[in-house]
Amino acid sequence: MNRQLKLWDAIMIVMGSMIGSGIFIVSSDMMRQLGSGWWMIIVWVITAIMTVSAAICYGELSSLFPKAGGQYTYLTEVFGKMTGFLYGWSLFTVIQTGTIAAVAVAFGKFTAYLIPDLNDAAPLYENGTFKITWIQILAMVVILLLTFINTKGVRSGKIIQSFFTSSKIIALVLLIVGGVLMIKENHFSENLSYDLDSFQNLKGLGWTNINDGLLLGGIAAAMVGSVFSSVAWENVTFVAGEIENPKRNVVRAMVIGNILGYGIVSAL
Repeated sequence: MNRQLKLWDAIMIVMGSMIGSGIFIVSSDMMRQLGSGWWMIIVWVITAIMTVSAAICYGELSSLFPKAGGQYTYLTEVFGKMTGFLYGWSLFTVIQTGTIAAVAVAFGKFTAYLIPDLNDAAPLYENGTFKITWIQILAMVVILLLTFINTKGVRSGKIIQSFFTSSKIIALVLLIVGGVLMIKENHFSENLSYDLDSFQNLKGLGWTNINDGLLLGGIAAAMVGSVFSSVAWENVTFVAGEIENPKRNVVRAMVIGNILGYGIVSAL
């Protein structure tokens, strides 16, 4: 493969994959699971440690096997072809496709806030509980468009990636700074006033105090959201074969991208 991607491009892939709609759609559910500002912070810290540790491990693997394929390559080399084959099909049918679908649906959902007619429009097809809406059509169009752009080659893909990631980072930094400077009511102290007491409100039936085993379950359930919003940084390993000096730049991209990306995610 032609090694056309530089360190900056690799960092943009890591940060662009990490920073997305996940942070906006998981926080409310995490709070319903825990009901405590302190436990929310603890969950994010645990996720940060896991994420950076995983990035360092992946960096070591990428230096040992500096070629395209990511986890498929690592599992095949370490555990054999059968394990790699099973993972590859799981990635294709569930893992990666499910993530892409979730992000695309979130894109359509938030676009509907800007264009209310998308929410108000009648479904294109409806049969019982199954229906096809304009938001779903928009999500599918976005997936097809980005897929088409990436089929045109590495150059067009990296231009789109760098442009949108840079725009996203600038917008989020402005959002963070604006939130700090323009805030009218500060509930930070109130949110942390319960110390390590934790509560759940899973079905809108009111807040119930939880501890011991239920608290551990709440932490585990909340981490599903924090891990989901932080994951996908490993996508850069899929194109390791197209990055200049992959033995050095892949691990640098994952560590730098993770630290910067998680910093922005945590600030939000």
